[in-house]
Amino acid sequence: MFDIIRDSAFGFLVRHISRHRLLQHREDQQDFTLSTVDHPSVLSKPSEVSEDSPTSSGYVESRLSEQHSSPVNPPTHILVDWYAGDDPANPRNWSFGKKCFIATQICLYTFVVYISSAIYTPGIEEVARIFDVSITVSSLGLAIYVLGYGVGPLLFSPLSEIPRIGRNAIYIITFGLFVVLTIPAALADNLAGFLVLRFLQGFFGSPALATGGATFGDMFDIFQLPFLMAFWMAAGTAGPSLGPTIAGFSVQARSWRWSMWEILWMACPLFLLLCFCLPETSADNILLRRARRLRRITGSNRYRSQSEFKQQSMKASTAVREALWRPAEIIVVDPAIAFVAIYTSLIYGVSGRLHPESFFWQS
Repeated sequence: MFDIIRDSAFGFLVRHISRHRLLQHREDQQDFTLSTVDHPSVLSKPSEVSEDSPTSSGYVESRLSEQHSSPVNPPTHILVDWYAGDDPANPRNWSFGKKCFIATQICLYTFVVYISSAIYTPGIEEVARIFDVSITVSSLGLAIYVLGYGVGPLLFSPLSEIPRIGRNAIYIITFGLFVVLTIPAALADNLAGFLVLRFLQGFFGSPALATGGATFGDMFDIFQLPFLMAFWMAAGTAGPSLGPTIAGFSVQARSWRWSMWEILWMACPLFLLLCFCLPETSADNILLRRARRLRRITGSNRYRSQSEFKQQSMKASTAVREALWRPAEIIVVDPAIAFVAIYTSLIYGVSGRLHPESFFWQS
């Protein structure tokens, strides 16, 4: 449990405030020396290999110790990797129980974001009556939310792949904003402001949909991943199905605003759980932070992670092009995905016609 809290957003904040004196990593401990690493797996780059070609075959395996270099021919950089095949910092080496605990948090996160879309539907007719608009206009409270979490992945998915950012920063910051925006959404006194807030809710809730699968891929191998992904997809499917049922009784007894308060009651405790118990799973981000710790304790800038070499050649235009074009490309080249996308769009487009009392589709 210590390593879960240490690697969470809360642990990162505590280490930063305490200047690495609390919740320490292995490299932060006073008795840590480069020569004490057991069976290290670190690659050293000879001086004749330029920094512009980090993937050159000039890398040679060596021990993480002072023997990396000699006064005559020191290496230009030392590539920081996992210390061993069973390195406990590697998410693939975590215990199955720890992986399932983290996967459960992602499933709950996904469930809350998905249920927040359809939980609004029992109040559609009341919203139309209170704000004096048509049922079609009041149904935008659902449609605009779905639009938000359809657009969000175009931004947050590429950002989560940047090693300097990682997955946790995206999860915590966006879900925190999701929780905060739920309060004014429940108190909105005009329809235009409410719709803007619903869009922002969907937008900032979208990393659960865009990045949740990547977190599973970070931890589970190819044999386990399909089974765990099925649970994740079940959590997403159950959300819109249960939303009208959960909000139906409260909307009839109180008002449509109670559906928004129910989102807050679900999201706020989950946000606290993610802050304290969701560790970073991106291998690139973990190794990048390890390289920073090694540079700090050694005073040498030679220690670099592979992701730092990749970032040197990364262009913003390339990242933007990939983020905008790749989803469209997948839909065009794969008819199965295109069918699911169109079918899902149709279902969400007409789901606003769900009757708030009987929960049956209207013709």
